[in-house]
Amino acid sequence: MSHKEDNEGKRSSHRTELYASIPPKCLPIVYHPDYNITFMGLEKLHPFDAGKWGKVIHFLKEEQFITDGNIVEAREATEEDLLVVHTKRYLNRLKWSLVVATITEIPPLVFLPNFLVQRNVLRPLRTQTGGTIMAGKLAVERGWAINVGGGFHHCSGDKGGGFCAYADITLAIKFLFERVEGICRATIIDLDAHQGNGHERDFLDDGRVFIMDMYNPFIYPRDGYAKRAIKKKVELDWGTEDSEYLQKVEIHSEGALNEVRPDIIVYNAGTDILDGDPLGGLSVSPLGIIRRDEIVFRAARRRGIPILMVTSGGYQKKTARIIADSILNLEQQGLIGAEAMEGEGSSPLVSSMMSTSGSAGSRFTAV
Repeated sequence: MSHKEDNEGKRSSHRTELYASIPPKCLPIVYHPDYNITFMGLEKLHPFDAGKWGKVIHFLKEEQFITDGNIVEAREATEEDLLVVHTKRYLNRLKWSLVVATITEIPPLVFLPNFLVQRNVLRPLRTQTGGTIMAGKLAVERGWAINVGGGFHHCSGDKGGGFCAYADITLAIKFLFERVEGICRATIIDLDAHQGNGHERDFLDDGRVFIMDMYNPFIYPRDGYAKRAIKKKVELDWGTEDSEYLQKVEIHSEGALNEVRPDIIVYNAGTDILDGDPLGGLSVSPLGIIRRDEIVFRAARRRGIPILMVTSGGYQKKTARIIADSILNLEQQGLIGAEAMEGEGSSPLVSSMMSTSGSAGSRFTAV
């Protein structure tokens, strides 16, 4: 049975808790302590820092940018939420510990009962996935949103890999297309060091989605089939440093947004481009990453396009501090915050939403 056939007949607007109303006092920064994976030390067998999301929040609290009371608490994506993109067959395969061990690249998981794998490994990933979907709605309402997790860009509707078990980027975009009036086109700007083959496979024949992917072509996943979906492909040499990297980010992100004006930007902001990352193979400095994020947000702000950021890959302990510093810089530059998308340059959709006291309920279908 094909992916398309497996998804035929599904309701396009099932009841979901992920599009529930969020109080206006909350910043559109999404997180939940359940993001962090800690289970008998098994998470240490993978180079990914499975607790980095909580560290980002800790640093942002230290700088008094956020509190427990003004961030958005992510909710776990339910099976019905996941079926908007994923096939039933794929979700059933995740009930086998061997499959999850292969996707997460943590071999000892194969010896654990699946109920433990579901609770301690997959539930955190489902919660991050729910966070990305929630952040998509918030980005449209508020002009920007950051999920301090997510970015599982190696997972497609019927296949996981590379520590990515759920296709959160595809899900966030499909939810917006199905449920939000006026959201018809999306641009994915994927600046993780790895090719985003998951969302590329999902949107291979979907003309509503423009994909820019800038990556190291010599590392995982080397997915030639998925590359056909990339509208603006930027392949980097081993060891690319700040000057060349930032020049390419600016030229090609501007070019992508000039070529097609989207209703939403999904920005996959992986930090595995950092010099010394064991998997990325690039040599960008911490300041280079901060500048990169600023370039993308500034391009969105200049055009009045809502932007959703997810944090994706990054395999060094210091990446949490860099992500936090980048978010703080975006706030200092006036690119995020309560007033970031107001005034001249705001899109009509965002301006309309913000004029109704932060409520966008009338724009969304009943859930």
